[in-house]
Amino acid sequence: MVKTKEAVELIGRIKDLLWEKKAERVVALDLRAVSQSLDYFVVASATSTPHLQALERHLQEKLEEEGLRPRPTEGQSPRWVVLDYGEVVVHLMTPEAREYYDLEGFWADAERV
Repeated sequence: MVKTKEAVELIGRIKDLLWEKKAERVVALDLRAVSQSLDYFVVASATSTPHLQALERHLQEKLEEEGLRPRPTEGQSPRWVVLDYGEVVVHLMTPEAREYYDLEGFWADAERV
């Protein structure tokens, strides 16, 4: 399956921004072959709720400087933040939330990007 250039570039930029703030276990999944409605997920862990908020703020500020704003989402929590950039949806999670919801296990058949 061909990856869209813009989505792959955005995933790379998101990974770089998350690593700048020391996000842990940053993983990108290509869901197009295993889902009819989802394209890509980027999943990353924060060490704490303040770290989670710092990751969210850093990612949003830097991408807004580049003209990208996430779509509004519902159900944000202090343990899991979702930023929807269209083809690319970012999941920032505490380690406990990441282990509990196990997105990578749920989407185990997805290709890692």
